[in-house]
Amino acid sequence: MKNIIQTVKGTREFYPEEMALRKWLYGKISQVSQSFGYQEYDGPFLESIELYAAKSGEELVKEQSFVFPDRGGNLITLRPELTPSLARMVAQRQNQLVYPLRWWSFGPFWRYEKPQKGRTREFFQWNIDLIGVDSPEGDAELVAIAAEFFKAVGLTPSEVKILVNDRRLMDSQISKLGIEKAEDKKKMLGIIDRRDKLSEKDWEDYVVEAGFTTAQLTGLKELLKNKELYKTSATMMRFFDALKALGVEQYVSYDPRVVRGLDYYTGIVFEARDAGESSRAILGGGRYDNLVGEVGGEPLSGIGFAMGDVVMPLILEQFGKLPALSLNPAKVLVTVFDAECQAYSLAIASELRKAGINVNTYPEAAKIGKQFKYADRVGARYVIVAGPDERDQKIMQVKDMQSGEQTSVQVNEAVGILQKMINE
Repeated sequence: MKNIIQTVKGTREFYPEEMALRKWLYGKISQVSQSFGYQEYDGPFLESIELYAAKSGEELVKEQSFVFPDRGGNLITLRPELTPSLARMVAQRQNQLVYPLRWWSFGPFWRYEKPQKGRTREFFQWNIDLIGVDSPEGDAELVAIAAEFFKAVGLTPSEVKILVNDRRLMDSQISKLGIEKAEDKKKMLGIIDRRDKLSEKDWEDYVVEAGFTTAQLTGLKELLKNKELYKTSATMMRFFDALKALGVEQYVSYDPRVVRGLDYYTGIVFEARDAGESSRAILGGGRYDNLVGEVGGEPLSGIGFAMGDVVMPLILEQFGKLPALSLNPAKVLVTVFDAECQAYSLAIASELRKAGINVNTYPEAAKIGKQFKYADRVGARYVIVAGPDERDQKIMQVKDMQSGEQTSVQVNEAVGILQKMINE
């Protein structure tokens, strides 16, 4: 093992079992996204760091991005997120697109973070956005999509919760604490975002060290305890009414501590967490009304969220919801009785594939017992044996590995019979 070159720190290898889970997850994401009428798209994997420098916040750009100069000396980054790319794509064809725009994507991203359980430096991410709508009902649609995804993978409201807040509401409440300057409000939002990352004492010290008074700290603590604050906002009441109409209100709760760290959020923000002791963050997003304008387009409202693929398997495992997945795409294995019959076996496999049946063939003549053992290990449900006698009679023997039953089948009837067996 010491001579094997190791993977780059924070990256993953996808053996068939991991790949099967990734494809299953992608299938659920695709199913839910399309059920709401969203179209799939993607952007470049490499971007100029300038795209993120003024839009995503200092931490993402200076600490979490993989940045390197290209041969022309321009600073390039492996994309750490997709929303700025999306904003640029919309700005480039702003007058040609049909609004509201509903787009989704699932692709690779990179962040230079400390690898740990549930967090890697290379990951896949679901991004989904609604552009050209500025209403609480539009915000509710994105939250409903997240809730419907949880339903699709078998997670219940007692296992996951989507926590929501509104930055506009928080802005007005921060003003009531005597904090009026834009830079001070931005600093306060960052402090709120760090509440769950520090102990209570460390967080309180952090507030005072940031230049805020003890009276403002006391008011802030009271503000963050107020789970009924949303009822003072007509916008948020419409938002929750829409969630109820969409049938997902049980998945959603108000939490004033949720503000999200990225600078471009302007309204509703939300994040989903598991309801267990770990309280892992699963997905997050919110409204960004200025981003398209900041990349050169006309101002356009948008809301979206992103979900990485690393945490979800951990959540599913925690609640016993990991799916049982078949790793072998071919339910049929054609054996090779001997060297003389190999061409006959290959011809059988070819005819079955022409009919749309996935077929695995043993690559060489070998003892039938060895081939059956192989079929069992790779998960083939049906095994076809065609020796000299079967070849001469233009038949084949089909064994059901699950029941042990063996059936003699005419070659010209094999396709229909096998299709029926596979679909049962």
